[in-house]
Amino acid sequence: MSANDLIKNGPRVIGVGLQGFIDDLNSQGQQAVAVDWRPPASKDLNVLAAAESLSSGNLDKMIAEANDQAITRMHTAEPMLVDVQLAGDVIEGLGDHKILHAGPPVEWENMCGPMQGAICGVIVLEGWAKDLQAAATLAGSGKVEFEPNHHHSAVGPMTGMTSRSMPLMVVENKTFGNKSYCAINEGLGKVMRFGGNDDSVLDRLRWLESTLGPLLADTLLACDGIGLKNIIARGLSMGDEMHQRNVACTSLILRELAPTMARVAEPETAYEVLKFIAGNDQFFLNIAMAMGKAIMDPVRDINGSSIVTAMSRNGTDFGIRVSGCGDEWFTAPVEMPRGLYFPGFSEKDANPDMGDSTIVETIGLGGFAMAASPAVAGFVGAGGAADAMAYTNSMAEISYSRNPEWTIPAMDFAGVPSGIDIRKVVNSGITPTINTGIAHREPGIGQVGAGVVNAPLACFEKACVALSERLSSS
Repeated sequence: MSANDLIKNGPRVIGVGLQGFIDDLNSQGQQAVAVDWRPPASKDLNVLAAAESLSSGNLDKMIAEANDQAITRMHTAEPMLVDVQLAGDVIEGLGDHKILHAGPPVEWENMCGPMQGAICGVIVLEGWAKDLQAAATLAGSGKVEFEPNHHHSAVGPMTGMTSRSMPLMVVENKTFGNKSYCAINEGLGKVMRFGGNDDSVLDRLRWLESTLGPLLADTLLACDGIGLKNIIARGLSMGDEMHQRNVACTSLILRELAPTMARVAEPETAYEVLKFIAGNDQFFLNIAMAMGKAIMDPVRDINGSSIVTAMSRNGTDFGIRVSGCGDEWFTAPVEMPRGLYFPGFSEKDANPDMGDSTIVETIGLGGFAMAASPAVAGFVGAGGAADAMAYTNSMAEISYSRNPEWTIPAMDFAGVPSGIDIRKVVNSGITPTINTGIAHREPGIGQVGAGVVNAPLACFEKACVALSERLSSS
């Protein structure tokens, strides 16, 4: 701008900082433009260099094309709940003395209390030891093999236990032909997913295997499966976000199942199973998790994509996988949830966060769809409706797109944020917000509260460096 231009037209302000300064100038008729800039979140020079390389030049164009492909695969998925089968029949190699768990890989000596408690319960359930004490000895002997659910097209909530005799719900992605698996939700109270392992917990699991699982399988076969995308869309309009609140979707799936179940089952058995589902507000959570896994597995291994394909935690570590880095895990110590506790419990009783249920945030639900479910924000101690809206807006800043089929009425039917982009996480310092249950840190006690937790930034920094190195060397 020349001196004459400055005298004739006055100064033009470019603001880097608080939006309020720009608003004040504009209200006085002055031309002012705000620059969306913030200091980099990371102080690690390697991370900063990697983030810059992934957002500039030819790499930025390549990543954009890869991410477009990833989002297309996510949004064109057609997940259907099609069957229930025993884990040993559908997961290859899942036999004696092998247990799948939530989160990235972890060995017995590094497992948290509730994870160890749940494993001891599984060992007794499978008949590999006569009691919990003998089970703990066996688990620590090196004679039991532990692997993540995610390595076997499966997911599981909280401790995420999967063993050969457990009935698994099967979700098939009809677009790509892949299947995913998740155990049936046990209900509320003292349950294995929160580290419960007494006789009442094991008896309920035996009933799921002997009664609910087979009847659900017969029902799904008779009705030729149930499409899930429309149920999610309706659930969002009815106040669910599909992680902590599944009341609407549980009711909707019950409506789908009940008529056929009443036809294929003995009346007393149908009554028993339908009553269990109707009394379990979280029944749909495990279906949503299997759906999320079925949607995201075809997104793996897209060369150059910076989209997160899995987030998971085991009570010790938080791990993510990124499309352009295949099945490699990027881990960091898991964080403690912030939330509300049941009477008689406090944060002193809490275990660090755990579970594969973060797969629902990976597809844009849970903490990413909090604006659809302000009641959940209050329940998990995250504030009210305005806070719920803020959470969703914040998650949009680290997402590559929005899902046009899953919309939020309170946000003018904007789609849920879709496709977590590691570059945006690292550049902004905003990490995914996750709705979660809180388990007692000691085995055998169970759930003590609910809250929110954030993924650790270090996972995304490691992934960013790894993706940059891969693309620079190719």
